[in-house]
Amino acid sequence: MSANTQTGNIVILVARILLSFIFIMSGFDKLTDPAGTAGMITDAGLPAATALAYLAGLFELVTGLAVLVGFQTRIVGWALALFCIFTGAVFHSGTVAVPGWPDAALGWINTLNGIMMMKNFTLAGAYILLATFGPGLYSLDARRGSVAIAA
Repeated sequence: MSANTQTGNIVILVARILLSFIFIMSGFDKLTDPAGTAGMITDAGLPAATALAYLAGLFELVTGLAVLVGFQTRIVGWALALFCIFTGAVFHSGTVAVPGWPDAALGWINTLNGIMMMKNFTLAGAYILLATFGPGLYSLDARRGSVAIAA
Protein backbone atom coordinates (compact mmCIF):
# COMPACT_ATOMS: atom_id res chain seq x y z
CA MET A 1 0.00 0.00 0.00
CA SER A 2 1.34 3.39 -0.90
CA ALA A 3 1.89 5.81 1.97
CA ASN A 4 0.46 8.69 -0.04
CA THR A 5 -2.99 7.15 -0.46
CA GLN A 6 -5.91 8.13 1.75
CA THR A 7 -6.23 4.57 3.05
CA GLY A 8 -2.48 4.31 3.67
CA ASN A 9 -2.46 7.47 5.73
CA ILE A 10 -5.45 6.32 7.77
CA VAL A 11 -3.68 3.00 8.45
CA ILE A 12 -0.53 4.85 9.55
CA LEU A 13 -2.62 7.08 11.84
CA VAL A 14 -4.32 4.05 13.43
CA ALA A 15 -0.93 2.35 13.83
CA ARG A 16 0.49 5.46 15.52
CA ILE A 17 -2.46 5.60 17.92
CA LEU A 18 -2.01 1.93 18.81
CA LEU A 19 1.79 2.27 19.15
CA SER A 20 1.46 5.34 21.36
CA PHE A 21 -0.98 3.83 23.84
CA ILE A 22 1.47 1.49 25.61
CA PHE A 23 3.99 4.25 26.31
CA ILE A 24 1.48 6.93 27.30
CA MET A 25 -0.10 4.57 29.84
CA SER A 26 3.19 3.09 31.05
CA GLY A 27 4.84 6.49 31.37
CA PHE A 28 1.90 7.88 33.34
CA ASP A 29 1.95 4.84 35.63
CA LYS A 30 5.70 5.21 36.29
CA LEU A 31 5.33 8.90 37.07
CA THR A 32 2.47 8.35 39.51
CA ASP A 33 3.85 5.17 41.15
CA PRO A 34 7.53 4.53 40.35
CA ALA A 35 8.10 1.88 43.06
CA GLY A 36 7.65 -1.22 40.88
CA THR A 37 9.89 0.11 38.15
CA ALA A 38 12.46 1.29 40.71
CA GLY A 39 12.50 -2.25 42.11
CA MET A 40 13.17 -3.73 38.68
CA ILE A 41 15.93 -1.18 38.10
CA THR A 42 17.49 -2.05 41.46
CA ASP A 43 17.25 -5.78 40.68
CA ALA A 44 19.05 -5.15 37.37
CA GLY A 45 21.93 -3.57 39.32
CA LEU A 46 21.48 -0.06 37.97
CA PRO A 47 22.06 2.96 40.24
CA ALA A 48 19.62 5.71 41.27
CA ALA A 49 16.61 3.46 40.74
CA THR A 50 13.89 5.95 41.71
CA ALA A 51 15.38 8.73 39.61
CA LEU A 52 15.72 6.36 36.64
CA ALA A 53 12.13 5.21 37.11
CA TYR A 54 10.93 8.81 36.92
CA LEU A 55 13.16 9.48 33.89
CA ALA A 56 11.83 6.34 32.18
CA GLY A 57 8.27 7.46 32.92
CA LEU A 58 8.89 10.92 31.52
CA PHE A 59 10.60 9.47 28.43
CA GLU A 60 7.75 7.05 27.82
CA LEU A 61 5.02 9.64 28.31
CA VAL A 62 6.68 12.27 26.09
CA THR A 63 7.64 9.86 23.32
CA GLY A 64 4.22 8.19 23.45
CA LEU A 65 2.52 11.55 23.00
CA ALA A 66 4.95 12.43 20.19
CA VAL A 67 4.04 9.22 18.34
CA LEU A 68 0.34 9.89 18.91
CA VAL A 69 0.45 13.33 17.29
CA GLY A 70 3.22 12.51 14.82
CA PHE A 71 5.85 14.96 16.09
CA GLN A 72 9.54 14.34 15.39
CA THR A 73 8.40 10.86 14.46
CA ARG A 74 11.58 9.58 12.87
CA ILE A 75 13.75 10.57 15.84
CA VAL A 76 11.20 9.32 18.36
CA GLY A 77 10.77 6.07 16.43
CA TRP A 78 14.49 5.31 16.61
CA ALA A 79 14.63 6.33 20.29
CA LEU A 80 11.73 4.03 21.15
CA ALA A 81 13.19 1.15 19.12
CA LEU A 82 16.45 1.40 21.06
CA PHE A 83 14.55 1.77 24.35
CA CYS A 84 12.51 -1.37 23.60
CA ILE A 85 15.61 -3.40 22.73
CA PHE A 86 17.46 -2.17 25.84
CA THR A 87 14.58 -2.79 28.24
CA GLY A 88 13.78 -6.16 26.66
CA ALA A 89 17.38 -7.33 27.02
CA VAL A 90 18.04 -5.86 30.48
CA PHE A 91 14.72 -6.37 32.27
CA HIS A 92 13.00 -9.25 30.48
CA SER A 93 15.74 -11.73 29.58
CA GLY A 94 16.88 -14.45 31.91
CA THR A 95 15.19 -16.23 34.75
CA VAL A 96 13.13 -14.55 37.44
CA ALA A 97 13.60 -15.96 40.94
CA VAL A 98 11.29 -14.81 43.71
CA PRO A 99 12.26 -16.27 47.09
CA GLY A 100 9.45 -18.27 48.64
CA TRP A 101 7.35 -18.55 45.49
CA PRO A 102 6.27 -22.03 44.35
CA ASP A 103 7.92 -23.47 41.24
CA ALA A 104 4.62 -23.38 39.31
CA ALA A 105 4.28 -19.65 39.91
CA LEU A 106 7.90 -19.04 38.94
CA GLY A 107 7.36 -21.01 35.72
CA TRP A 108 4.41 -18.77 34.86
CA ILE A 109 6.37 -15.60 35.75
CA ASN A 110 9.32 -16.72 33.61
CA THR A 111 7.03 -17.51 30.69
CA LEU A 112 5.45 -14.07 31.02
CA ASN A 113 8.89 -12.46 31.23
CA GLY A 114 9.91 -14.16 27.97
CA ILE A 115 6.72 -12.93 26.32
CA MET A 116 7.52 -9.40 27.55
CA MET A 117 10.97 -9.63 25.96
CA MET A 118 9.46 -10.75 22.64
CA LYS A 119 6.87 -7.95 22.91
CA ASN A 120 9.63 -5.38 23.35
CA PHE A 121 11.60 -6.69 20.38
CA THR A 122 8.45 -6.77 18.24
CA LEU A 123 7.61 -3.19 19.22
CA ALA A 124 11.17 -2.20 18.29
CA GLY A 125 10.46 -3.47 14.78
CA ALA A 126 7.27 -1.41 14.57
CA TYR A 127 9.09 1.73 15.74
CA ILE A 128 11.86 1.14 13.19
CA LEU A 129 9.19 1.00 10.48
CA LEU A 130 7.67 4.22 11.81
CA ALA A 131 11.09 5.89 11.91
CA THR A 132 11.88 4.73 8.38
CA PHE A 133 8.60 5.47 6.64
CA GLY A 134 7.35 8.39 8.72
CA PRO A 135 4.09 9.38 10.37
CA GLY A 136 1.92 9.85 7.29
CA LEU A 137 -0.06 12.92 6.31
CA TYR A 138 -2.19 13.06 9.46
CA SER A 139 0.61 14.24 11.73
CA LEU A 140 2.23 17.37 13.10
CA ASP A 141 5.34 16.53 11.10
CA ALA A 142 3.30 16.66 7.86
CA ARG A 143 1.63 19.93 8.90
CA ARG A 144 5.09 21.40 9.55
CA GLY A 145 6.24 20.21 6.11
CA SER A 146 8.94 17.97 7.56
CA VAL A 147 7.65 14.72 6.09
CA ALA A 148 8.50 13.38 2.68
CA ILE A 149 5.72 10.98 1.75
CA ALA A 150 7.03 7.97 -0.16
CA ALA A 151 5.13 6.82 -3.22
